[in-house]
Amino acid sequence: MHRFVARLWKSLRGPVQWRVLWLTRAKFMVGVTGVVRDGEGRVLLLRHRMWPEDRQWGLPTGFAVRGEEFTGTVVREVKEETGLDVEVGRLVRLTSGYRLRVEVAYEAVLVGGTLRVDPFEILEARWFAPDDLPPHTQPAHVPLITTPT
Repeated sequence: MHRFVARLWKSLRGPVQWRVLWLTRAKFMVGVTGVVRDGEGRVLLLRHRMWPEDRQWGLPTGFAVRGEEFTGTVVREVKEETGLDVEVGRLVRLTSGYRLRVEVAYEAVLVGGTLRVDPFEILEARWFAPDDLPPHTQPAHVPLITTPT
């Protein structure tokens, strides 16, 4: 049986193989987070309008769009949500296991811009020392913030 399946697979060729894989495999969204720090080592946290009230504070986060490099997602999301410009650094998290989502997080450094929040998504934006985070910070974001860089 395995030989038959292998021969059938080899006979299908590129586009048909990809279509079969697409139909039979999970489709993932990629959530991308930026751990944005300023020159003083403080981290940028946003109070998100659409997140539950008991965990509204968190890092700038959004979903990658098709064909976008994940570092570009960080730059875009921070700019859209805060008006700030960042330079993306090293990858600090790559995980899956959230139903149909993969999570990616990068360190980032403030390089310019003027802080102005997107009122549709963001209620407030503030800089915090890593050892003085506000109540209701996303539990998944705390280790990203407090782990030494």
